[in-house]
Amino acid sequence: MVVTFCGHREVVNAPLLDAWLNEIAETLIQEGANCFYLGGYGQFDRAAAAAIRKQKERYPQIRSVLVLPYLDAVFPTADYDETVYPPLESVPKRYAILRRNQYMVDKADVVVAYVSRSFGGAYQTLQYAKRKRKRIVSYPLT
Repeated sequence: MVVTFCGHREVVNAPLLDAWLNEIAETLIQEGANCFYLGGYGQFDRAAAAAIRKQKERYPQIRSVLVLPYLDAVFPTADYDETVYPPLESVPKRYAILRRNQYMVDKADVVVAYVSRSFGGAYQTLQYAKRKRKRIVSYPLT
């Protein structure tokens, strides 16, 4: 099972989010998740990657994949098992992240979401996941 994440660049109450991400990741691994597609941008993406790194200590068989939106940018890749570059060569740079996010949703069985407002890239990605009828696990916003 493949899992991906979508969320805002900035988060509120990071310790609660971190605990939730760890719990959700472990639950999904127990359900059969073995591959996690990660975006590598912003606070939410870093928190998701940290949760997967933590789960790898207990479940070393899982894979973390950094999905790159650009080939000409430098990304810290040491914390991931592998990187993937989707076929985005013909996509204008300003749309590369959106198209990368759509690629991750297309490949995923489950989308873990931290979306608190109805605009922006995370919201657009969540709407795309809904249109694709993906299983969505959303952070309980208050």
